[in-house]
Amino acid sequence: MFKNRQELATTDLRRHALDIIEAGIRRVLPSKVMESALRYDDAERVLRVARDSYSLSGVKIFVIGGGKASGTMAEALENIIPQERIVGGVANCKGGKYSTTKVEIRLAGHPIPDQRGVEGVKRMLALKEEYHISERDLVICLLSGGGSALMPCPVDGVSLEDKQRVTEMLLGSGAEIAEINAVRKHLSRVKGGWLGHYYSPTTVVSLIISDVVGNELATIASGPTVADPSTFQDAHKVLDKYGLFARCPKSVVSYLTKGCRGEVPETPKALANCRNYIIGDNRMALKAMYDRAIELGFSPCIVTSEQKGETSAIAVQRAGEILNSKYAGYDALLVGGETTPRLPVNAGKGGRNQHYAVASMLALGNYPGEWLMASIGTDGSDFLADVAGAIVDKDSLGRARAKGLDIKDYLDRFDSYSLLKAIGGSLVVTGETGTNVGDVALYLLG
Repeated sequence: MFKNRQELATTDLRRHALDIIEAGIRRVLPSKVMESALRYDDAERVLRVARDSYSLSGVKIFVIGGGKASGTMAEALENIIPQERIVGGVANCKGGKYSTTKVEIRLAGHPIPDQRGVEGVKRMLALKEEYHISERDLVICLLSGGGSALMPCPVDGVSLEDKQRVTEMLLGSGAEIAEINAVRKHLSRVKGGWLGHYYSPTTVVSLIISDVVGNELATIASGPTVADPSTFQDAHKVLDKYGLFARCPKSVVSYLTKGCRGEVPETPKALANCRNYIIGDNRMALKAMYDRAIELGFSPCIVTSEQKGETSAIAVQRAGEILNSKYAGYDALLVGGETTPRLPVNAGKGGRNQHYAVASMLALGNYPGEWLMASIGTDGSDFLADVAGAIVDKDSLGRARAKGLDIKDYLDRFDSYSLLKAIGGSLVVTGETGTNVGDVALYLLG
């Protein structure tokens, strides 16, 4: 899984760390989670999802969706349900090569939406009229992290360019994902439950791999098939909270203002035709990491699967807990979630996992024994497409100081990539993993 493993695995502690992380990511690959969640009985023509059953006798099956894992999810689905039972489908994915027969995989932009994504969503919507999809049929929706950007379909009056600009502003503002999505949902024709509403009364079964802390359904991929609890007022408050109104495109301000006045419809608050199932998440990855750590002789502890907050502050907090012996008796600490960096103007190069690792490296400087810290995006992309995250240890800190590198200065400029590249043996490369359950972090303590 690690394309530069030889460069990274220079000590026993590092080799163990890579093994533990790989076990976690492999557990949440779509092929694994789909096989665990779905059962198809061809004799009875029944699809079982969790504890529910769906009769497929005389039913046409269609597949739609989007997210970083949607391509591999579609591949897995075609291996579970006979391809002749699937009429057609479209799913938007970030990258990679996929082998599907009935589901068309379209590549689209992430984290900034692009026209390719818009065209893919239009094809999804066109399926309804093209095949006369009725209430007797079944739509399977494959969703995962990244779906918000990969399934763009702006409301009338808001251009894709305006949506792109707002997305960039929100991503750099320090807003949490639920806040960002509250805005995106109210500028979209498919997010916030609108996709599920569009296919009503047809039953829509959504299979979801979650990258959201707490697995909040309405937030994952901006909840296209989930009744939306947020309102136009909530979206308005987010832009106000982060001081973005002055820089917002006029079309966005105008549309949200109309929404607050009740001049355009609110997002759906009930969706009787939609069933949503989370089939993979961060906790599943952490459990596999826990088991692998035990196999390797460690005493592991899952600290949390819901880590969030400002990236540097949380890294310092965790390091402080270690230095103060909060986890005495454990030598492998497992953490999952997704932190939120607050970027300065003219920020350098990097991603939240790289930044978290650098902040941790500095904060753990006084730890008396050997230590290692790794922070990885399970999708294989830590903002930068070719970097999944970083792994650092006591030697990394020593090399940085020996080279006269000012770690705090790199942190302040959010230029973690440049620092880690200068240190060497720190940047983790996996390529697209085909899944996304947020980030995982690992501390190994000597």
